[in-house]
Amino acid sequence: MEKYIKVLNTTASTLDALISAGGEVTRLANGITEGNDEEKSAIALLKQINLIIDSDEYFKETKQVAASLRNCIIDFYGYRKLLDICSKEKKSRETEDKRTLQELLEELNSLVGLDTVKGKVNDLIAYQKVQKLRRENNLHSSKNTLHLAFTGNPGTGKTTVARIVGRIYKEIGLLSKGNFVEVSRTDLIAGYQGQTALKVKSVIEKAKGGVLFIDEAYSITENENSDSYGKECLTELTKALEDYRDDLVVIVAGYTEPMSKFFESNPGLKSRFNTFIEFGDYDSDELDAILLSMCQNNDYSMDEEAKKLVHSYFEKQISMKDENFANGRLVRNIYDDLLMNHARRLVNVANPSRDDLSTIKVVDVLLDDGKERCFSNE
Repeated sequence: MEKYIKVLNTTASTLDALISAGGEVTRLANGITEGNDEEKSAIALLKQINLIIDSDEYFKETKQVAASLRNCIIDFYGYRKLLDICSKEKKSRETEDKRTLQELLEELNSLVGLDTVKGKVNDLIAYQKVQKLRRENNLHSSKNTLHLAFTGNPGTGKTTVARIVGRIYKEIGLLSKGNFVEVSRTDLIAGYQGQTALKVKSVIEKAKGGVLFIDEAYSITENENSDSYGKECLTELTKALEDYRDDLVVIVAGYTEPMSKFFESNPGLKSRFNTFIEFGDYDSDELDAILLSMCQNNDYSMDEEAKKLVHSYFEKQISMKDENFANGRLVRNIYDDLLMNHARRLVNVANPSRDDLSTIKVVDVLLDDGKERCFSNE
């Protein structure tokens, strides 16, 4: 979503300069992206765009930018509509989630790797469950918050674990709904002073009773040009962490080092979080297991030569990895490439057998797509 907002605002700024509108076009574009009189802003901006396009007094370049801005508005609303549809579908799935506590624990413990993470989460669940029982029996119980901080590289399962924790907390009675709301900087910070607090409050209202998951939370404060907005966001968020601690779990996540700076950016923020869990990178065997699990869940298998070659590829990637190593996302990309290569090969096979349709072979790992090989066997 942030990409569409950036392109829309940049194009609006360009048109503003071309027609010497004194910031009016930019203001209307911000009204659309920030939700301030959005409908009025959209109507006014589209009218202005149409006048420019239909007028003879503007140069061709200006008309092209105006047309481009109109397309940006269409793209923005189209993408947001898709997000709304996906959000409703996701909410529907969560509402229909009938898994028992035992099933949720089994799902957690069946995740590939993450042994340290799973151990800490299981300990945390056991602790919270016992504290709840102590309260029910009029015994003293700790007032520790439920909020969590997940740190580590991308693709290490932070979002997946956060979802499971939310459902487990619902099952043991710590949360009333168990809903899961995932947000980023764009969902929390507005473009005008005073509007950020309203956006944060709106997000908190949606998440109450469940989990609010803030991915790349450090991005809230890392932009020096909008530092005041980041501080406004953290002030409201820190207040919510305390006010709704009995029926809201906030999980912040991101790279380890930037997250340390994030907690230093606001006095008292770190004290609102009792549990910090580091998600380590996967090793090559764990990446193998994730890939094979994805294949199995979708009725695919891999022959032994293909497995060996993919394993070598994973080992090579791990040896060259940096802080941006993609972990599970790397596996997802490999999986998608393998299926596409398999499809390219099978589409030209007459009457392929069930085995043909379900087996990824070494040739699919090395298949040349006309530009470059999916993997290298060097």
